[in-house]
Amino acid sequence: MDEFVRSIMENFGVFGIGMLMFLENVFPPIPSELIMPLAGYQSAKGDMSIYAVIASGTIGSLLGVIPWYYAGHYLGERRMKRLAARHGRWLTLSPDDVDRANLWFRQKGARAVLFGRLVPAVRTLISVPAGIAHMPMPRFIAYSAIGGAIWTAFLTVLGFLLGQNYAVVEAYVGPVSNAIIVVILAFYVYRVVTFDPGRGAGDGEAGDEARR
Repeated sequence: MDEFVRSIMENFGVFGIGMLMFLENVFPPIPSELIMPLAGYQSAKGDMSIYAVIASGTIGSLLGVIPWYYAGHYLGERRMKRLAARHGRWLTLSPDDVDRANLWFRQKGARAVLFGRLVPAVRTLISVPAGIAHMPMPRFIAYSAIGGAIWTAFLTVLGFLLGQNYAVVEAYVGPVSNAIIVVILAFYVYRVVTFDPGRGAGDGEAGDEARR
């Protein structure tokens, strides 16, 4: 997988990083925890500007969360949970995940969008309750951009610092990133196999109806 990510970066440059980060928010098994450190690693070798890497990763991540916002905005809680129950197996999105994201948003308000971008478990999903609550788009974009930039910059700088010592760590980058991918894919397969569409699917219907 690290070779695939590298090939995208080599063929498309910083645009490829934005594309990968967009996909990371749509299809979780492509993790930012692999994409951005590798991009930072490449920038340390002089292949790309670190500022361009961070900007591209942030923009791609931002574009990737907007569809989830509109899904929550137009579908509402009840239909979003019904969608998760029917098709969430392959996106590893269950009705319970929607409930947890809603609870996080209710507890922290609009700040949940900012801080949620820094939490791997809710980074993408927090867009759904923001849409359900009809959070103003300018505020959603601003908070998402700030949180996404912090997360992207952190991962990029991590890879950049490793890249400055790439003569030492070159032999370890491939095996370590492959091990990360194996763990992520194993977790994805586990989520698919153990997916329970019934849990939480019926909750929130009354509340959703009341809001209509």
